[in-house]
Amino acid sequence: MTAVAARARSPAIGNRQPPFRYGAVFAIVITLVLFEVVAPDDDWARAIVVALAGAALTVAVATSRARAQVRRTRAWLVGGFALLVVIGIAAGLFGAAITFAVVTLLILGIPVALVGGLLRLIRTAGVTIQVVAGALTVYLVVGLLFASIIAFAATVESSPYFAQGKNVSNGERVYYSFTVLTTTGFGDFTAAQPFGHALAVLEMLTGQLYLVTVIGIVVGNFAGRRTPRDVQAQRSPPDLEEA
Repeated sequence: MTAVAARARSPAIGNRQPPFRYGAVFAIVITLVLFEVVAPDDDWARAIVVALAGAALTVAVATSRARAQVRRTRAWLVGGFALLVVIGIAAGLFGAAITFAVVTLLILGIPVALVGGLLRLIRTAGVTIQVVAGALTVYLVVGLLFASIIAFAATVESSPYFAQGKNVSNGERVYYSFTVLTTTGFGDFTAAQPFGHALAVLEMLTGQLYLVTVIGIVVGNFAGRRTPRDVQAQRSPPDLEEA
């Protein structure tokens, strides 16, 4: 094959598919979860939360299988939007309510950007470590989204959301959400209203069903998958022992 023919058969540089980076998205999201648990309700902490959520969504968008120009445009839009919000928080232009809405929107976009790429990766390469990381990322995002719902419910309800009757921080809501999602239930925070009870049941069911179905199937297929070397070894006839 000549060099010209090889170049003709190879994809153009601008059209090459990006590598899957679901491991990076998982690392950013778990950092976001831990930071939200320990961070105070200050402007600088909210700015970092927006930056982490924006970074996770930007990487998820950049690793999608859309055309190169579409990927770049979307990644620049998401990253630029998050940067503008961070600057606005630092300048005192955005309060806690706007920051909460922006973070929820960014977090909600992460699974939307991941699911399509995960399905394509499974069809083309099977269950890989990147698929496992992507599936775990969606699990973490579920916990963050329920924490956002709890925060919204606590804001609009006239009575306290928690039976302990005290105003809780955002970190405590995230902490409570993940104790419910994992059915740990330490009991230091419990919902006081019927809506809170129903939401806790829904989150527990979501977490357990996701673990035993999606995560169970993904991890099971990853543990039992065969490498190309295993397939080649199976196809090759065994050496005959000498008499």
